[in-house]
Amino acid sequence: MKKQEKAQLIQKILDELFPRPPIPLHHKDAYTLLIAVVLSARNTDAKVNQVSPHLFALASTPQEMVKLTIPEIQKIIKPCGLSPTKAKNIWHLSKILIEEYGGKVPNTFEALESLPGVGHKTASVVMCQAFHIPAFPIDTHIYRCARRWGLSSGKTVEKVEADLKKLFPKKDWIKIHLQIIHFARQHCPARGKHLNCPICHLLI
Repeated sequence: MKKQEKAQLIQKILDELFPRPPIPLHHKDAYTLLIAVVLSARNTDAKVNQVSPHLFALASTPQEMVKLTIPEIQKIIKPCGLSPTKAKNIWHLSKILIEEYGGKVPNTFEALESLPGVGHKTASVVMCQAFHIPAFPIDTHIYRCARRWGLSSGKTVEKVEADLKKLFPKKDWIKIHLQIIHFARQHCPARGKHLNCPICHLLI
């Protein structure tokens, strides 16, 4: 089966199982989404969703965030791991948003990736989920499944992203990236008998 044929089959299965995939990270706007994604680095979405409400209860805007001290932020987000670095990044990016963007989250990759603690994946999530601009964020689940399903042999996140963008329609990138995340968590784990998954047993 050619890669394009695999992609079409996979998309059909994903549409049947997850026709309206929810966004895993809880948020209310572009800023809270940005902070949630920063917190999610080397962490689970479930843990972020437990911790972020405590932070957002005190500071859900850049203006409110910079009124907190970095140690105060760090204490709240400690369960998320890497709290010293994340707290500094959250405070400083909030200050930059106020000083350079009128307190608003910018909607370009260049601007987002210039913020402390914001890499390409974080920027991609914000672009597609907050601004509905087509992007294809690659997390560990998508990287694993893309290689496992034979959609990409790329050994870097960048190569896998490029390969998936060629295989799936641009208009569907936002939906598919969420579908794969939910599918991988429920049916195609990193360890275990993934051959029982509805996609692997057809392709492997």
